[in-house]
Amino acid sequence: MALVTTTEMFKKAYNGGYAVGAFNVNNMEIVQGITEAAGELKSPVILQVSKGARAYANHTYLVKLVEAAIAENPEIPIALHLDHGDSFELCKSCIDGGFTSVMIDASSKSFEDNIALTKQVVEYAHDKGVVVEAELGTLAGVEDEVVVEAGSEMFTRPEEVEEFVDKTGCDSLAIAIGTSHGAYKFKPGTDPKLRFDVLEECTKRLPGFPIVLHGSSSVPQEFVKMINDNGGNMPGAIGIPEDQLRHAAELSVCKINIDSDIRLAMTGVIRQYFVEHPDHFDPRQYLKPARQAVKDMVSHKIKNVLGSDGKA
Repeated sequence: MALVTTTEMFKKAYNGGYAVGAFNVNNMEIVQGITEAAGELKSPVILQVSKGARAYANHTYLVKLVEAAIAENPEIPIALHLDHGDSFELCKSCIDGGFTSVMIDASSKSFEDNIALTKQVVEYAHDKGVVVEAELGTLAGVEDEVVVEAGSEMFTRPEEVEEFVDKTGCDSLAIAIGTSHGAYKFKPGTDPKLRFDVLEECTKRLPGFPIVLHGSSSVPQEFVKMINDNGGNMPGAIGIPEDQLRHAAELSVCKINIDSDIRLAMTGVIRQYFVEHPDHFDPRQYLKPARQAVKDMVSHKIKNVLGSDGKA
């Protein structure tokens, strides 16, 4: 099976009451861990690449790693997606370079400028058979070069979504309902709650249209503890409760982005490995359990949060 777009994935997810996981990839071990989990569980999956990942690993290397994953897992649908594209030029480069889906994130611009830039990307992408994700509203937190200070985030305005989708022609829409980028999503002692009223109103105005949630890592406390117990310093890292994400997947959310949880799992396992094996220096020794940690994390998300197992 070749790379696919998310169109058919999202149709099935919307009608089936589940979401497809979009996991950020930066190297071989992460690609392997994600796709091995998806392959064993017969789950569709989206491998997404940020601007920072392209700068770190090189566009060509990442595309070839994904192509290798497809060869190893020919029975599951895999899409290759640009996460948080911040310019037409970046989106164009990914479209021309083999991606099947791109996100243009112009959410920091005015409503009119967001529409204009998104429409420009949509017209180019659709001409090449590529789908486009756009964003309305802004999330707090930090992800690569996306930085929004707490207090400056903005919930999506449901009254704007119909006009935005109609004028841009985008294929899916990321909305802001209380998720946040990074591992420090909420202050300790707070009770994280997603704005399902906003999600439900957007759904009413866009029936059948796929909604996306960014910043949806749950920051498992066992890995935060593992990091801190082995020389790390991550006090107060709190994420999105998984039961709320599962409920969102049962509604109109067809794509849930997960990145920080993979980073935490890898880092925790590697830190612990270094403490337990101070004499080891072969990267294969500590990257093997790190890869397994990615696989285990993705398997857990597919079965318990996304509900996409057996849907390939």
